[in-house]
Amino acid sequence: MSGYLEGVLVLLAINAILAYAAFLPIVAGQLNLGIAGFVAAGAYFSAYLSNEFGVPPTVAALAAAVFAGLIGLIVSFPLLRTRGIYLALATFAFGQVVQATILNLNVVGGAAGYPVREFVGFGVIGAFALAVVAAVYLLFSTRFGISITAVSDDETAADLMGLSVRGLQTAAFTIGAAIAGLAGALYAHHFSYIEAQNYTVLFSIYIVLYVLLGGTQTIFGPLLGAAVFTLLPEFLRGSAEWRYVIFACLILALMAWRPQGAVTVDLVRRLLRNRRPEGERA
Repeated sequence: MSGYLEGVLVLLAINAILAYAAFLPIVAGQLNLGIAGFVAAGAYFSAYLSNEFGVPPTVAALAAAVFAGLIGLIVSFPLLRTRGIYLALATFAFGQVVQATILNLNVVGGAAGYPVREFVGFGVIGAFALAVVAAVYLLFSTRFGISITAVSDDETAADLMGLSVRGLQTAAFTIGAAIAGLAGALYAHHFSYIEAQNYTVLFSIYIVLYVLLGGTQTIFGPLLGAAVFTLLPEFLRGSAEWRYVIFACLILALMAWRPQGAVTVDLVRRLLRNRRPEGERA
């Protein structure tokens, strides 16, 4: 495998993980613009464990996921008291606080960035990406996943049915934060260098766009959105400086054509129905 192809596949795997980090809160009715903060927390925590204590990178990545999840759980209590645009602003502020904190921590390099000694390749990152996709798929096959979907469909009706809306939203926010921390750790250990300046609100917006482009109605939507945002610019690389203009126009056209996202429940049902033998369709 060439270095270029491996680099693209690594970005695809990491972006897929990031897409599911945003997907869970969005399905629960939360627009999280602070995902970059959790990614940064996971990246720096994993890198510090590996550099200073010699923790193997895979173990450090899992520890970073737990660390980011704990932060998500703690901040979810004040953040989830807000709703709508105020929640988006609150999560944006959280991301800025994390970035500013890291910039002032000399123990991890501050504004100069932080080199990471231990390296992980595409095999490990791809395995983690597949594990995240499988875990989310299984999660939405459980009562918890069905309850989250009910909250997404109608929060008031879900509350009247006896579901703990606040508890489900807190759980979705926490799990999303843990997945974001895992993605940050894998990025740090593959690219061997991290900078707090990379984890801006624009980073969070891109991740949210993966989900909105792919669709929130099925778990396959975020995967498609991440693939489009990762691979399409590479396919357009030959157009030099115009590739991002073409890419943006294509995204606008797709969103105008399918504002509900590329992958919907009806589309999945039609595809499954068409794959059945004639006798079964009847």
